[in-house]
Amino acid sequence: MTPCEIRDSYLVLKLEEVRYFGSTARFNKPPKKMKYILVTGGVLSGIGKGIIASSTAMILKSMGLRVTSIKIDPYLNIDAGTMSPFEHGEVFVLNDGGEADLDLGNYERFLNVSLNRDNNITTGKIYNTVIEKERKGLFLGKTVQVVPHISEEIQQWVERVAHVPVDGEEGYPDVCVIELGGTVGDIESMPFIEAMRQFQFRVGPENFCLMHVSLVPVIGVVGEQKTKPSQQSVRELRALGLSPDFVMCRSGQPLTSDTRRKISLFCHVAPDNVIGVHDVSNIYRVPLLLYQQNIANLIVKRLHLTPKVDIHIHGQENGQQQQQQQDSGADVDKVTDAFAVPYWLQSWKEMADRMDRVGNEQGYGPIRIAMVGKYTGLTDSYLSVIKALEHASMHLDRKMVIDWVEATDLEPIPTGTAATSSVEPSGLASATRSVESYDRAWTILNQCHGVLVPGGFGDRGIEGMILAANYARVNNKPYLGICLGMQVAVMEFARNVMGWANATSEEFTNVGGGKNVVVFMPEVSKTHMGATMRLGLRPTIINDPNSKIAKLYGVTKVGEAVEERHCHR
Repeated sequence: MTPCEIRDSYLVLKLEEVRYFGSTARFNKPPKKMKYILVTGGVLSGIGKGIIASSTAMILKSMGLRVTSIKIDPYLNIDAGTMSPFEHGEVFVLNDGGEADLDLGNYERFLNVSLNRDNNITTGKIYNTVIEKERKGLFLGKTVQVVPHISEEIQQWVERVAHVPVDGEEGYPDVCVIELGGTVGDIESMPFIEAMRQFQFRVGPENFCLMHVSLVPVIGVVGEQKTKPSQQSVRELRALGLSPDFVMCRSGQPLTSDTRRKISLFCHVAPDNVIGVHDVSNIYRVPLLLYQQNIANLIVKRLHLTPKVDIHIHGQENGQQQQQQQDSGADVDKVTDAFAVPYWLQSWKEMADRMDRVGNEQGYGPIRIAMVGKYTGLTDSYLSVIKALEHASMHLDRKMVIDWVEATDLEPIPTGTAATSSVEPSGLASATRSVESYDRAWTILNQCHGVLVPGGFGDRGIEGMILAANYARVNNKPYLGICLGMQVAVMEFARNVMGWANATSEEFTNVGGGKNVVVFMPEVSKTHMGATMRLGLRPTIINDPNSKIAKLYGVTKVGEAVEERHCHR
């Protein structure tokens, strides 16, 4: 055979491979029609798309529908595992070990589901998949381009993942809520916008709904709600081929009727589909706020869904009564008698109410937790830890206050190189920070009821964390070390109790420079950072049923295993 004949035969074989092993979502579609809700954002980032998407999904699930979620992050990283918490907040670890955006944590908490790594789509994942296919010859010699190859891969990925059950039940979900990260108009999100433009026709308009989250600011002393940012944002979105079914308006105060009518007029949506999402006392009130504005009924009509509960709002007619309350300045944080919460949202309302009144009836002061970390400048870096503390506070009905301590503020130098401080027992002060920040950090430790040291990477702040662990142990204050926090607790004990002054961890090359009392696990890479830690749901066998950990987990038998998610070296 000539080289040309060999090449042609190879391409024919590859074509047959694609036809046979091609995307199951495309060639073997499930008989059930999936419904998709796309949530986009405009004007600025961090506007609240994740909470709105989670709240919408939670309402749909409460109606008896099966819901899954997808988060799209338009960055070139494969995942969030190697990103600084200052860049993108906390890395949320999933059961399968996937390192994802923190919004997936909101989805899991709101929906009580277990997502996997494929539920978080990044530009890096899409490009990596397409390039691998090109290297294997699966594009049959074609010129690989953003359109159609990247956009097609995005659509296939969404379809495939949307049909994966995440609630532990058999069968396909009913609805997939897709959050597109970033801001409409950013160059990074353009391939995904184009993919979603094509996707709406791929699945049919009766199966695709678009929510656009925009900002309605109030400028200075004027006090007027400005709609121009929302108008411009929707105009840009429509120019890209997507027209919103709902405009979700983020604001400090409830939308006035004039603002609602103006946005409806200039953004080409029905007045009832302009949904106000103003600041509320806690995020668990957002689903109730959306329900009050008839969002459940509107989505059901738009997507032709069949809920298993009565979704109509009793005492409300097309949102008019609610709008009258908002215009009159009524307290819309609370669900009033006119908007009686249905039985299928009652437990959620009770949780939101309980969050507001935590500790109010006990007469005790707040429990103060000193959070000693490395990324305290952005509290989203520790979002899951914060939520866990909030949930514990709500469960025990005790008000909790987190006092943030930057670990480096605790680190001392010998007296004489800088101004001294009288707060820290050693009489040492900081050379690189002000005495005020040093005093403040040690004052917080003195006054707190417990110390929590969360995870982190790198050498910076390690000595400060060791000092915090030592202070908690010596003064008999409760201490919780998570990941890095447990490492420094072991190092502190080895140094100050066992007498190994140079005790350190294998992870830190510049701290102590001596005996490693914490070493890498066998599966951990010492050279690569991405996805090389002990990640995901792992079993832990408890051999002593009389231990404290056994009692906490309810273990009564020797060798019984408990499962928890891991994220550590």
